Amino acid sequence: MSVNQLSDSAQNYLKIIYGLNEWSSEPVTPSIIASKAGMKLSTVSGALSKLRQQGLLDHAPYGAVTLTELGRTYAMTMVRRHRLVETFLVQMLGYRWDQVHDEAENLEHAVSDFMIERIDDLLDYPTRDPHGDPIPTAEGLISVPEAINLSEATDGSQVMIERIADDDSQLLQYFSDQGMRVGVQLSVSVAADFSDTITVRVNQKNSPVQLGARASAAVWVSNIG
Repeated sequence: MSVNQLSDSAQNYLKIIYGLNEWSSEPVTPSIIASKAGMKLSTVSGALSKLRQQGLLDHAPYGAVTLTELGRTYAMTMVRRHRLVETFLVQMLGYRWDQVHDEAENLEHAVSDFMIERIDDLLDYPTRDPHGDPIPTAEGLISVPEAINLSEATDGSQVMIERIADDDSQLLQYFSDQGMRVGVQLSVSVAADFSDTITVRVNQKNSPVQLGARASAAVWVSNIG
């Protein structure tokens, strides 16, 4: 069975499960998957049961959901499609980075493997998408950059943005307005305990930008000093 023989829903679940573990070590549970997918827990539980029967994931009662080797292979195929489509839309069709997620969610199910390889070749084999997420190779290899969540950055540190979560278009537009993109350097000032805010200065020259918990949780950075 190839990934194209799976339903769009099954493809989405595999991609979601992989994505939930890509930047976090927290166990993936059916309730977390349901929240990410915007589905009822009962619906998700039924879908996960079918995927387990197909040998695509493991899920013991009350335990974490993990992909099998086959499930991960299919998940990487969908992740590769999604991120290459996003990159194509930005680089070749002039989409903004806050416009591409929903388009890619639809197109990733329709494109053929041949088209994906042509897109990859046309773009000269990119390794990161517009939001900083790593793009798997055709062989399913992926290199996730070493990064921490911005909320974990220390006071006075100098960091570089490695990744910004792409599932909130309004938040992405806000970051864009503030000059916050992948590859941009930030100077970090941590506010008082329990304030749930972080102040950053973009490229050491712009006015300070105060970020709440929701915004800082969407940004991953690497330390540069």
